[in-house]
Amino acid sequence: MPEKNFSQRLQRLREDRDLSQDELSKKSKLQPSAISHFETGARKPSFDNLRKLADALETTVDYLMGRTDSPDAALAAGDQLYRDFEKLTDHDREIARDFMASLAKRSKKGT
Repeated sequence: MPEKNFSQRLQRLREDRDLSQDELSKKSKLQPSAISHFETGARKPSFDNLRKLADALETTVDYLMGRTDSPDAALAAGDQLYRDFEKLTDHDREIARDFMASLAKRSKKGT
């Protein structure tokens, strides 16, 4: 049964990725003591730190928080699409929105 507890998921995923606490702290740009505190449950991460941990572990915040049971969901198209979207200019975002709406409309007609 997958862990639902943040601290358990964090430690398990770090170990599955063959990272020490120190290595994860360097990858996430967080203090080693913070990683330790998160894993023991002594502290809860801020949202920004949660995102840093998810990025460093190549997973999603949803997985770390127990909302999904797939640690590799970060590789899913939706998450990658969101990350790419965030890198676009405002003008290109509008073009992407229009394109996605067009594809969704076409897909709906096809079913």
